[in-house]
Amino acid sequence: MQIDPETFPPLTGREEAWRFTPVPAVLAALAGEAGKVVVEVTAAAGAKVTAIDRADSRFGAVLTPADRVVASAMARFERGIAVTVARETTSVEPTVITVRGESGTSFGHLLVDVEDGAEAVVVLDHSGSANFFANAEYRLGARASLTLVSLQDWDDGSVHVGNHAVLVGRDAQFKSFVVTLGGSVVRLSTTIAYEGPGGAVELFGLFFADAGQHLEHRLFVDHQAPHCRSRVNYKGALQGAGAHTVWVGDVAIGPKAVGTDTYEVNRNLVLTDGARADSVPNLEIETGEITGAGHASATGRFDDQQLFYLMTRGIPADEARRLVVRGFFAEIIEQITVPELRDRLLAAVDAELEGSVL
Repeated sequence: MQIDPETFPPLTGREEAWRFTPVPAVLAALAGEAGKVVVEVTAAAGAKVTAIDRADSRFGAVLTPADRVVASAMARFERGIAVTVARETTSVEPTVITVRGESGTSFGHLLVDVEDGAEAVVVLDHSGSANFFANAEYRLGARASLTLVSLQDWDDGSVHVGNHAVLVGRDAQFKSFVVTLGGSVVRLSTTIAYEGPGGAVELFGLFFADAGQHLEHRLFVDHQAPHCRSRVNYKGALQGAGAHTVWVGDVAIGPKAVGTDTYEVNRNLVLTDGARADSVPNLEIETGEITGAGHASATGRFDDQQLFYLMTRGIPADEARRLVVRGFFAEIIEQITVPELRDRLLAAVDAELEGSVL
């Protein structure tokens, strides 16, 4: 498949999908000098890892570029990665893909194909210093199961724009954890589509923005097949002047998607003055024959009652506030089935809190 970014209109920042994003910073990173990222893959037993290019028939089968930025990443990556788990194969240990930025601007592409009846766990671990534009396509066959953990732990000044497209097969299960801690500007978009009835999706997210950081997460769950399920639970914390987080959750239920069961929630904890959280849940329903549909969003400061309770038990105020924040994130972290990642995230949240002025 050939992709021409010039067929898409220039990005101005006035587009609805980009109105929250610091577009000048994204465009400057996109036009930056060619850089380097080092990609290392540790494949689990049962997972086959190969290279992929634009001539591969699987390329672009799940992801359709919606704008010039996505198209540029699809057109400019040099060597992508394909992870295939053969049908009826259970890959218990995670396949870990480590992306370490070293300089400049780079592009990437990932294809994960979990065939009928197979099970897999994939971990994407981003770190280092780079401007990284990357797309990922995930295809789950009938009765397949995939757990994805995507960690963005970039150095200060890094820009990361990523797009994840997921196609969920009949009776398949997809669970993802998106954790964003580092980087100057990080914008991640996830699109879910169902290939047949019985598909189930759980999308979890955790983000912690410091002064000057912009962390943006966008989701679109497209229910067009009948009797499918989706759950979304994203939590964010913010501290410092200019810290900005954006969460946009769109759910569409088509006229043929009878029996749909969906719910999405986003909660944000603002730790200091000068931070801003935008939260936009959207729900569009075209059939009344559904099991359930709803959304919730809340942004606020500490619960004074929780703090008071802890302090009456002899816990100092600063430590009490830290316990509240840890508890806020615990619901997400405890869901991660990779123990070493749970420990790493708990340590990262503690490190963020050590630098906070609460």
